Parts: sequence; structure tokens; C-alpha cells
Amino acid sequence: MAGASEAVPGQAEAHVHHPPYLQHHFVSAEQQFDAAKLGMWIFLATEILLFSGMFVAYAIYRVWHPEVFQAASKLLDWRLGGLNTLVLLASSYTVALAVHYAQLGDQKRLVRNLWLTVVLAGVFMVVKYFEYSEKFHHHIFPGGNYAYEGLQIPYVGQFFSIYFVMTGIHGLHVLVGMGILAWIAMRAQRGHFSPEYYTPVEISALYWHLVDIIWIFLFPLLYLIH
Repeated sequence: MAGASEAVPGQAEAHVHHPPYLQHHFVSAEQQFDAAKLGMWIFLATEILLFSGMFVAYAIYRVWHPEVFQAASKLLDWRLGGLNTLVLLASSYTVALAVHYAQLGDQKRLVRNLWLTVVLAGVFMVVKYFEYSEKFHHHIFPGGNYAYEGLQIPYVGQFFSIYFVMTGIHGLHVLVGMGILAWIAMRAQRGHFSPEYYTPVEISALYWHLVDIIWIFLFPLLYLIH
């Protein structure tokens, strides 16, 4: 009878050829990738539910007070909102290129496009900082703290409550995305990814695309529809 410590034939050889990036509870890299991608899609679904609640609140208050939303939205600078839209669209392109070059094994272009995406996200936040600063300077705050003399109508504070909550939570997601992409870029610089393994690159790109898509809805609803 073979001892309990005796290895199963072929087990030691399989362990030797086990790639370092493949977790031991997965049979193959393809299975690990599919599981990670499914997990990310489930997470993104919860994010969509989060923002869906905000969009529903926006729709309800807009139906109740259309004249307030029409007047208050004119206080938003559509040029800054449009600039940030272009910036995020460009960042979606660069992160898609990063995934493409990861699949090709082009480390230099992979790293370059990841850092470009981080820089573009930073530009978005800088523009948002100036936009918020201008609002605060004119005493445009959410809820009962609204004190802008240029527009004094009932319920205008509710519009800016929705504006600050929706754009603020979106901005928080942008900051999180910047941190994730910077971490992925640093890993890419150390050569952690290859055509055989680029799962973190694609998973983080999926998250970033969702951040961009949410802004594509926020921009016209808040800035353009009067």
C-alpha cells in the first residue's frame, strides 16, 4: 500500500508547470479569466443599481418641478461638462488600447496607455475641481444651504442636491479608478502581464468603461436638457 505522502503520478509535474499567475483552485488560465470577468460584471451590475436609484430620483423631481430644473441647469457650465466628456471618451480609448497591447505583449505601449488613462482621469478631476469651486464661490450649495442670489426659486436646492450627489459619487468612482489603473500600470512596468495573462488589465478597463458610460448619461441630463 502506497504511503500517504506519496505523490499522485503526474501531480508533481503539473505543479511544476503551474503558471505563477494561476491560482491553485482554478484548472486553467481561461477558467480563472472567466471567473474574474463574471465577478466584475456582477460588481458592475451593483454599480448600475446604485446610479439607477439616483437617475430615478432625478426623473421624479424633474417631473415634479420641471421649471426649477430648467432654470437651475442653466447655472451649470456646459463647456466644462463637455470638456470632461471629451476627456473621458479619450480615456476610454486609451484604456482600450492598453488591453489591446496587453494581448499583443507590447509592454511599452501597454504601460504608456495605462498612464495616459490615469492622466486623463486626473484632468477630469481638475476640471471638476474648478467647476465645484465656482459653484461654492457663488454660494451654490445643495439643499437648504443654497444661497445664490441670482436664482431664488423654491426647490432649487433640490436640483443642486441631486447634482452634487450624482457628480460627487461619480467623481469618487473616478478617483478609485485612478488608483486601480495606477497600480495596474506599476505592475505592468514590472512585467507582470503577458499575452497569456492580462486579466487585471481587462477587468480594470471594464470598470473604467462603466465610469465613462455613467458620465455620458450624467452630462446631458444635468447640463444640456433644459
